[in-house]
Amino acid sequence: MPESDHKRPLSRDNTFSRATESILRDMILDGSIKPGERLNEVLLASSLGISRGPLREAIQRLTSEGLLTVISHRGAFVRDFSREEIAELYELRAALELHAVRLACRRATDAELDELAVMLSDTESVMRESEGHAYPRELDFHLRLVLLAGNQALMRAALEVHRQLFVARSMSAKRPARARVAVTEHGELLAVLRQRDTEGALALMSRHLDHSMHSALEALGLPEGEQEPASDARGHVTEAKAKT
Repeated sequence: MPESDHKRPLSRDNTFSRATESILRDMILDGSIKPGERLNEVLLASSLGISRGPLREAIQRLTSEGLLTVISHRGAFVRDFSREEIAELYELRAALELHAVRLACRRATDAELDELAVMLSDTESVMRESEGHAYPRELDFHLRLVLLAGNQALMRAALEVHRQLFVARSMSAKRPARARVAVTEHGELLAVLRQRDTEGALALMSRHLDHSMHSALEALGLPEGEQEPASDARGHVTEAKAKT
C-alpha cells in the first residue's frame, strides 16, 4: 500500500502533542498498531507532519496509561499482556464497576436508564448488521453505566482499565458468540437496575465480569490453570506507520 494511504496529518489548530496522543491511542485501540509492535518514530512523525518532540510526549503519556512499553535502546512497543496481568486488570475492573453499580442504583434517573436501554438496542442492531457480529466499541455499555454513577474519578480509572483490556483482547480473534451473550447479560442487568435492586445488580455484574474474564483468557489460549508460553513479544520488530 502506498505510504500516502497511511498518513494521518494533524490539523495545525490542535496542540500537537495532545492531538498526536489521541491519534496514537486510536491506532492502538483499533488495531492499526498491534500488541508487541514497535513504533517507528521517524515514520510516524513524518506521516503526521510533526517533529519527534510532540510524538515523544504522546508516547510518554500513553506509556503512563499502560498502552505502551518503552524498552531502553530499543524504543516504544504496544504493550502485550500476560495471563496474570489480564486477571489483575479484571479484578480492578470488577472493583470499579461493582462500585459503579452501587452508585448508579441510587443516582441514575429513570430517563438515564431509558437512554441506556436505547443504547443497548442500538448495540443489538449494529451487531446484526456488522461483519462477525463483534461488540461495537463505540457503544460500550459498561462505560455508560460507570458514567451514570456520577463520579468522574471513577470514570477516569475505569476508562484506563478498559483501554488496557481492549488492547489485551485484541491479541486474539473476536468471539461473536460471547458478544451475543454479553448483550443478553447487559439486558438482564439493566432490568434489575430499573428495579433499584442493588444486591441483585451486584450479583449479575459480578457473574458477567467473571464470564468476560474467562472468555478473554480462553480466546488468548490462556485458560485458568495454564501459563502462557515464554516469549519475547515486546521485542517483536515489526514497525508501525501511521494508518488511515
